[in-house]
Amino acid sequence: MGYFGPVFYGMDPTVLLLVAGMVLSLVASARLKRIFSVYSRISSASRMTGAQTAQRILSMAGLSDVQVCAVSGHLTDHYDPRSRTVRLSESVYGQTSLAAVGVAAHECGHAVQHQVRYAPLRWRSAIVPIANFGSGLSWPVFLVGLVTSIRPFLYLGITLFLGAVLFQLVTLPVELNASARALRLLTDGGILAEQEIPGARKVLRAAALTYVAALASSVLQLIRLLILAGGRDRE
Repeated sequence: MGYFGPVFYGMDPTVLLLVAGMVLSLVASARLKRIFSVYSRISSASRMTGAQTAQRILSMAGLSDVQVCAVSGHLTDHYDPRSRTVRLSESVYGQTSLAAVGVAAHECGHAVQHQVRYAPLRWRSAIVPIANFGSGLSWPVFLVGLVTSIRPFLYLGITLFLGAVLFQLVTLPVELNASARALRLLTDGGILAEQEIPGARKVLRAAALTYVAALASSVLQLIRLLILAGGRDRE
């Protein structure tokens, strides 16, 4: 029976890899929410809101064509390179907390990356269509190969999933670099005092950890696919 039986009778031990990835992501997300909550209650000495912080940084960087606007949701902040817009969530846009200022600066870091044509950001943008296509089809194709014992489908499913893993791999340096830029901009612009920087750094590190967890989760899923494929090959 090999791996065919366990997969369909709930006995597949590789599910533990999937569970481990989910746990890592949940822990990282919970940590980010906890740290963001702590520093969202500490106002910056400058009393600048997230929106004002973003506007100051963009002005410093000479990015007069980048807009700043509010977006609904919590921690939904992002930079949209297509419309050249920094979108800040409700908990960041109008708030003066260290958390809000740090997150706003981080998103502006992405805008600066876009301006200077930061290579990993360009790579990530190029990979997005491949990652979306691959992540959507990888498991269906792989399962067809697993059920029918058609090995090319197994290998195709793994290859497609590699696109999602590659996306996560490229995303990590993009996010870390944006955070590093944010901290420098906050210091150079006098937006945060020296003693406030560690608080903003903790928020940004917690955010970065979610990307580390996402990458680890993807790698664990890839390992699971390889194990399942190897089990089918041994039948």
